[in-house]
Amino acid sequence: MKSTTQLLEVKNLKAFIPTTKGEIKPVNDVSFTIRKGEIMALVGESGSGKSVTSLSIMGLNASAIQYKTESSILLNGQDLLKLKEKEMRKIRGNDIAMIFQDPMFSLNPVHQIGKQIVESIILHKKIKYKEAEKIALDLLNKVGIPDAQRRLRNYPHQMSGGMRQRIMIAMALACNPQLLIADEPTTALDVTIQAQILNILKNLQHEFGISILLITHDLGVVAEIADRVLVMYCGEIVEEGTVKEVFKNPRHPYTKGLMDSVPELTGPRIDELETIPGVVPNPLELPSGCNFVTRCSFATEKCRQLAPVHVKYSTGNSVSCWNPLVKEGVSLNYATTSSVS
Repeated sequence: MKSTTQLLEVKNLKAFIPTTKGEIKPVNDVSFTIRKGEIMALVGESGSGKSVTSLSIMGLNASAIQYKTESSILLNGQDLLKLKEKEMRKIRGNDIAMIFQDPMFSLNPVHQIGKQIVESIILHKKIKYKEAEKIALDLLNKVGIPDAQRRLRNYPHQMSGGMRQRIMIAMALACNPQLLIADEPTTALDVTIQAQILNILKNLQHEFGISILLITHDLGVVAEIADRVLVMYCGEIVEEGTVKEVFKNPRHPYTKGLMDSVPELTGPRIDELETIPGVVPNPLELPSGCNFVTRCSFATEKCRQLAPVHVKYSTGNSVSCWNPLVKEGVSLNYATTSSVS
């Protein structure tokens, strides 16, 4: 059973980049919470704001990205956006850790694997090298690295992609963080290795009781590992709910479009994939109403004029959509042409 105690609260997060043509808003008024011991998935197309959100939590965004004064990211009640860089360094790796998308570029190519893991442990725990090395060895065994003692002396280029991803997981867990952010941890791995990485994350989550924020565009990964899911589009959360409810009855047309684009082994879509029409709009030329209006088969005049508000349903789903078809017990279908106004 997952804890009901809140670990992280993102409130009214508004990240923007000032330009001569106006403000670019990669994240626009995003709010969500993550409970202790929970796995939360954040999904959406490339450019939807997933990585900016996760890097905001880590305090690793480029200096060009600024935040509105009402934005806050609370970890156990402490606002991370108000901390100085020196204070954030004590939190990164210790309280919050991150598995980056490409382990080859995240690991230092000129240092042995063992030294890279030990460095983080010594920095935060202030223990001797030999003791830190024992912890590193134990972590390599936990993440399934064969012949772990020898692998401590290896360099990143001597390992496969799956092995490097395991090393990144070991490094992230080195100081027993409360929150682990996994940014597309199975990208570019074959399906068997993907399954192994997901099993490692689930097993370690159960063992250490940590919370996980999983950044991904793979709905199969979400179904396999997550408890709740946030669907993000154009820097905004358009749908939120438990994985079971969102997959069973997606209420936002964008969520439905993402799910319909997943290939089926059997059924009417076995030979042809559905696609969401159009492309993500230019962030400097967003529609005046709903951001998804130019790609939505169910858009009405109200959608074109007014930004939708978040509505919570009795099933637990929370959705931002004016669409009249988004009602209790009504499923969306892109094969249907809407004439409701």
